[in-house]
Amino acid sequence: MAESEMIFVYNADSGLWNGFLDLVHKNVSPETYACSLCALTYNNLGMRGRWREFVNSLPLPVRFLHRDELEEEFKLVDVQLPAAYLHCGNAVTEWMSAGEFDQQESLDGLIAFVAAKATALPSC
Repeated sequence: MAESEMIFVYNADSGLWNGFLDLVHKNVSPETYACSLCALTYNNLGMRGRWREFVNSLPLPVRFLHRDELEEEFKLVDVQLPAAYLHCGNAVTEWMSAGEFDQQESLDGLIAFVAAKATALPSC
């Protein structure tokens, strides 16, 4: 594992069946879909290429986790998701809140917001 990393966490559980249910929900009733990170960064074929390229350009390694994986790996429960965390050594701190994700109305807006925040990343 890297000394420090950025972790984006989806407001969804992992697994093929859960992914299928999320895809259906996002398409049938997008206004009630609970994961703004998923809604902006994924289409029906997978992660949007523009988001993938942007994430790969960030100054820290990036990982993506689902709600159940965050709980299993870091024992973080009852947190508002989606969110982004900085993982430095043994510390995991929220870097971008669910409210900040929910305010983004487009992929371009999300990319601009994350890029601006990434210019002032704290060091471990």
